[in-house]
Amino acid sequence: MKLDVDSCISRLYAGQLLDEWEVTQICEQTHALLAAEPNVVPISAPVTVVGDVHGQFFDLLEIFQIGGPPPSTNYLFLGDYVDRGHHSVETISLLCALKLRYPQRIHLLRGNHESRNITRTYGFYAECQTKYGSAQAWRAFTDLFDALALAVIIDDSIFCVHGGLSPSIVHVDQLRALDRFGEIPHEGALADLVWSDPGDDDTPGFARSQRGAGFTFGARVVDRFLHANGMAHVLRAHQL
Repeated sequence: MKLDVDSCISRLYAGQLLDEWEVTQICEQTHALLAAEPNVVPISAPVTVVGDVHGQFFDLLEIFQIGGPPPSTNYLFLGDYVDRGHHSVETISLLCALKLRYPQRIHLLRGNHESRNITRTYGFYAECQTKYGSAQAWRAFTDLFDALALAVIIDDSIFCVHGGLSPSIVHVDQLRALDRFGEIPHEGALADLVWSDPGDDDTPGFARSQRGAGFTFGARVVDRFLHANGMAHVLRAHQL
């Protein structure tokens, strides 16, 4: 039986839940697509950048209504697709199906909620159990999360990441060399990229985050990073 991606997308737009087999197939095929991407994906403008979605499926549909649906509009999503909201399954199913159908039009980064540990606590695991009666869909999605890229650079000048910067990453080439495939660790560069936040502008360097993971950093840290890498801006999500 062959997966009909267009049919899946049409039914997801209509708010219908996909069969568990379809979800598993979408995850497996999208995983292979994502795994072939580098840690840092170069893309070109124009692109619409979207922050945390957190299972707000109808907000996602409204974003597509306002900005234009794929593939007419290019989209970059900065992570945190699941948890908190009540429609995480539909949200991540649609984004993955769109990525599979339009791989050059949809770009997906990893957030701190694209994690087995976090999704067990903040709702996605329970939602998968409720909607499918087992953890099979949750396992398929969390395996897929391991392959998500860590950063995007737009037009060689805008560094896009879910959380923030890391004291372990001075040059982007260090980020390109990371092994991203696996669960997000409690510390280290990969954890920093999805957990860190900007702090006070006068913070001279990095300080431990009150979140218990990652760091806070000030304007001088951003300026040093941008200068070292020949870029102009950092674009991130992770906070309201």
